[in-house]
Amino acid sequence: MNEDVYEITREPIDKAVLEQRILTEGTGALVTFDGTVRDHTKGRGVVKLHYEAYPAMAVKEMRKVGEEMRERWPDIERIGIIHRFGELSVKESSIVIVVASPHRKTAFAACHYAIDRVKETVPIWKKEIFTDGEAWVEGQPPKE
Repeated sequence: MNEDVYEITREPIDKAVLEQRILTEGTGALVTFDGTVRDHTKGRGVVKLHYEAYPAMAVKEMRKVGEEMRERWPDIERIGIIHRFGELSVKESSIVIVVASPHRKTAFAACHYAIDRVKETVPIWKKEIFTDGEAWVEGQPPKE
């Protein structure tokens, strides 16, 4: 079993813990992407972000991204993807992706691929709360 990690959480993401969960004895490269909340976007001040998610489907889609990664880079040892939802302040991590492989080229390429695919396919919606208003910037969550 490959012991990959795919999770959605309301809690802060502990990057160091995820890295240790992904690290193996054969790891020669451990690449981590930490997507953080910044204080501005397109010239507007950002106060916080609010993420909505469909957790069961989000985890399922993250696993699919992991499968795609393993097809493209078969020597990947482990993959970790954790996305946070709820309200996040500036400087907090919204997503952390960790890829372990024997070589850096694979780990960097796979990590870059992972963030792009997660943003394209995983059902997570982002609302930016600005100093002068708010807007859903990545779709709008379905009505319940």
